[in-house]
Amino acid sequence: MYRVMLVEDDERLATLVSEYLQSYEFSVDVVARGDLAIAHFQAHSPDLVVLDLMLPGLDGMVVCRQLREISKVPILILTAREDSYDEVSALEQGADDFVNKPVQPRILLARLRALVRRIGSGADTDEASSNDSVSFGRLHVSRADRVVQWHEKTVDLSNTEFKLLMILVEAPGQVLSRDEILKKMRGIEFDGLDRSIDNLVSRLRRRFDDHNSERIKTVWGEGYLFSPSAWE
Repeated sequence: MYRVMLVEDDERLATLVSEYLQSYEFSVDVVARGDLAIAHFQAHSPDLVVLDLMLPGLDGMVVCRQLREISKVPILILTAREDSYDEVSALEQGADDFVNKPVQPRILLARLRALVRRIGSGADTDEASSNDSVSFGRLHVSRADRVVQWHEKTVDLSNTEFKLLMILVEAPGQVLSRDEILKKMRGIEFDGLDRSIDNLVSRLRRRFDDHNSERIKTVWGEGYLFSPSAWE
């Protein structure tokens, strides 16, 4: 059984989600206030967190950031907010997935199982334990300490920006579809509507002054390509 901490103030929804997940391989602890989430997490050490954004006591975005400061636990945001800015912001704060309400229970179950597979695969620890680095022109990326340097200056990237950069630099000259990138980043398939990858690519381009999309190219109808020769 995997223990889930569900931070949700809608009592009816919390009950429905809890009953559904508990009929499978999950046990669920419900926390109804944002300002109680961190203490509960530290006391019970859940395997996954499902987090609403609109919470009494403390905003879910703040809770997400605080959780990420103390743990690498997978965090899935479940919210009625539909603004793409909220999705990008949540991912930058360290969330691993973002699902809009209302959601079909089987879809939520599938998303949580995808996060469980990531736990089992040890993908995050593999990345952290790797001691090699990669360089393209004046871009230098150290996997071990997550340091990125561009023109001899350190570039501060969010957790999701770093993940995306690593996915791109590990496939130089190859076109990666949104589906491939989403599977590597979040363990889910592209549904044709998700704009989070496009938004993250745009933010990553701005980090490296890639205003003309020469370093991270858009291949229309196919995906994105990291150009290894454009980093001089």
